[in-house]
Formats: sequence, C-alpha cells, structure tokens
Amino acid sequence: MIMDIKDLRIVFMGTPEFAEACLRSLVGYGCNVVAVVTMPDKPIGRHGSVLQSSPVKKYALEAGIPVLQPERLKDPDFLEQLASYRAQLQIVVAFRMLPEQVWNMPPMGTFNLHASLLPQYRGAAPINWAIINGDSETGVTTFFLKHEIDTGDIIHRESLPILDTDNAGTLHDKLMELGSKLCCRTVQDILDGNVHPVSQCEIPQDELRPAPKIFKETCRIDWNMPARRVFDFIRGMSPYPAAWTSLEDIDGNAQDFKIFSVSETGKSFGEPGTVHTDGRRKIEVVCGDGNAVSLHEVQIAGRRRMSVQDFLCGSPICEGYHMK
Repeated sequence: MIMDIKDLRIVFMGTPEFAEACLRSLVGYGCNVVAVVTMPDKPIGRHGSVLQSSPVKKYALEAGIPVLQPERLKDPDFLEQLASYRAQLQIVVAFRMLPEQVWNMPPMGTFNLHASLLPQYRGAAPINWAIINGDSETGVTTFFLKHEIDTGDIIHRESLPILDTDNAGTLHDKLMELGSKLCCRTVQDILDGNVHPVSQCEIPQDELRPAPKIFKETCRIDWNMPARRVFDFIRGMSPYPAAWTSLEDIDGNAQDFKIFSVSETGKSFGEPGTVHTDGRRKIEVVCGDGNAVSLHEVQIAGRRRMSVQDFLCGSPICEGYHMK
C-alpha cells in the first residue's frame, strides 16, 4: 500500500531564507512536517541584547510547527527529543553539518538540497563561487547524506543558466525557487519508491572546483586580474558579502571601498588599479590585461551604498587616485 504524503512524517532542518522558502513549499505541497530544527536565536543590536529568530523559525511558528534549537547536535536531550517525533524522512537545507546519530535516524534517510550541480562546488558558498569562476551554468542537487560533507549519492539535479546580468543575489533567488520545487519532487519520488541514487564518483568532471566559506580577505579585489575576471568577481560577491578594495588618494591616504556592480569598458592605460574619472559621472579602473571596468554602485566606509554619480557629488575623486 502506497503511503499518502500527509502521512509521511518529516523533520526539516535549515536556517536562512533559502531554507525557509523550501519549507514553505513543502508545507504547501501537503507534506507533514512534524518538527523543524534551526539555529539558536542570534543576538543583534549594539549590545547583543535583542535576539533575532531565523527565517525558518519564524515561518515554522506561523505554521504551528514545533521548533527545536539545539546548541549541540550531539546533546543527548536533543537526540531524545528529535527521536520522539518519529520522523520517517529528514530534509536538510542550508544548515550545519550533521552527526551520524542525526542523519542516520529516520528509516527513509536524510536528504540535503545543495545549490550547485554536485559534485561541483561542494562547500559553504556554491552560488558565489560559480559566478566568480565565470561559469555559464549552475543548478541544485538533492542527495542522501553520508559521512563526508556534500558527497552523498545524488537523487536529482536541475540546471539553470548563469546570465551576465546575474549576481549572487539574483542567482540565489532563482536557485531558491528551483530548489523549493526540487525538494517537493524528491519527497514525492522517495515516497513512491521512484529514486535511483547515483554515486558522485560516476559523474565525469574535468576538474572539481570547491566552494569554501568566504571571509573578508577573500572579498578583496585583485586588480591584476583581467577585466572579465574582475567583472565576475564583483558580481559573484554582490550584494553580500560585497567585493572591496582600498581606495588611495594622491597623498597616500586609503579607505575601504566596496564595489557592487561594474561593466567592462575595453582598453585603457596605466598600471592595474589606476583610476580614471571625469569627477562627475564616471569612474573607471584599469585591470591586469589593460582593459578597464566602469563602476556603477559603490560604498565608501561609513556611508550608504549609492550610484557612482551620487558618490562623486559628495566625494571628489580625481586622476591620480589608485585602487589596491
């Protein structure tokens, strides 16, 4: 006898907006999500006196779904509480690495949604790195969890083109929508016994690219790169965490300077990092191949994000400035 989807007991694990969209879709599809596991509330504000709930927690409470927020996933009390929900399947989207006691608990297993076409871009920041590396295609993958992170057998993959007009923010939203649908499809196929997992080792790849966590220094622009690489790097970091450089004036004084969007403008002159500007509407920066990029949206330390035209109105820049 085939089980109805409303009778399949599911525990969902996730934290950010990407995960919340998937949870919302699963509930809308008719899935029986009996509990949610998410990160503990995060202190915010000047003194950390205000606690902020994750997007997943906020939606779960609205939907009347019990919420678990363990500090440690190996805590015996948490494991006992998790087991009490008698989940037959667990779904993980944008969450922490799980210990085996957790992912091996339900009889139908635990599957993860990852925002890349695995085995490419295993790691914490697959959306950013696919754009930074100039890829023309990415996608989402569902796979069963096992010991090594992002290496489990693949259930489904769905691809998506990366357009020149995409940045990390727009691609995130497209993959979030695609991934939400793939989660529902994966649950249905598992329920129907219609899954044929494939080992990632069986998928041919010329070169595997990782997607490590991004830190502030990772975001620094190397102006020795060709203009196309700089273009991809900046949009791969936009809008968050944002590519940055050091803007140095003619006296050698420097400030951190974030850049959110640029376009390629062709041949220029000067060393990499040389700034050319008309002081009113345009800032161009020379890159390592002798071509330049034109800046569109920027943010100087201590000020808001703004267009280059607005920035130049209040921050005079002239020839002789440099970016490092």
